[in-house]
Amino acid sequence: MPRIEKAGKTGFCFGVKRAIEIVEKTARERGRIETLGAVVHNQQVLHGLEQLGVSMVKDYADIKGNAIVTSSHGVSPELEASLLARNLEIVSTTCHNVSRAQTAAQKLAEAGFFVIVFGDANHPEVKGILGWAKGKGLATTNENEITAINPLPRKLGILSQTTEVPSHFAEFVKKIIDLALTKNSEINIIDTICHDLRERQVTALELAHRADLMLVVGGKSSANTNRIAELCAKVTETHLIETANDIKPEWLKGKQHIGVTSGASTAEETVEEVMKRLEKMT
Repeated sequence: MPRIEKAGKTGFCFGVKRAIEIVEKTARERGRIETLGAVVHNQQVLHGLEQLGVSMVKDYADIKGNAIVTSSHGVSPELEASLLARNLEIVSTTCHNVSRAQTAAQKLAEAGFFVIVFGDANHPEVKGILGWAKGKGLATTNENEITAINPLPRKLGILSQTTEVPSHFAEFVKKIIDLALTKNSEINIIDTICHDLRERQVTALELAHRADLMLVVGGKSSANTNRIAELCAKVTETHLIETANDIKPEWLKGKQHIGVTSGASTAEETVEEVMKRLEKMT
């Protein structure tokens, strides 16, 4: 019988747990509440919130009530101003680590630095962080986009999306230093990667080195879950699943050690359901 092992750190991170608690409390007090975008990137969690009367709108123009919950990924000051201009009460669930990155971007921009965010330019967290840089920056994971800027700003500030892989960020920074460090240049590097996610990546990778199959439980649109799956896939066969129902029997054939881990926006109950399903299937 194959050994089934769960990574040392699974379930909600502090930021996601806090965000969900805020939304649940608000829904209980008001009966119904709208969120601007997904509070967290996990369909099972969002479905659970819907049962409490929580509905999601994609654009602030679609808000029907007099209050709005903003996601754990944070918002830009421009969007915040637009919400306040409509006399909406804002219930913020912004993760503390995201707030720290926003503050870092703001301070860098105010000090005259061109802000470079290492991350997915289309992710709501990154869009929000760039908003705090007041247009003085860009987001990318490709250093060539930086060298294409002409002229290249003399002062560069570099930070990261909170869910990125530390080693990838370090490699990116080294490339920027090699490309941009010229006479009288100044580069300010700030580590804004979440320490909880860093620990999750480490424990998942340690398990991946022991296992011949890894199942990463989490939302397909979750940045931190995808980063964990990408890391594990470099070591062993890896599949990203949202629920126990996604497990395919053929994955398990011939496997002696199956590892299970999760993203930070995945409930521990969902992870336990995967563990139970694996035990039945093997």
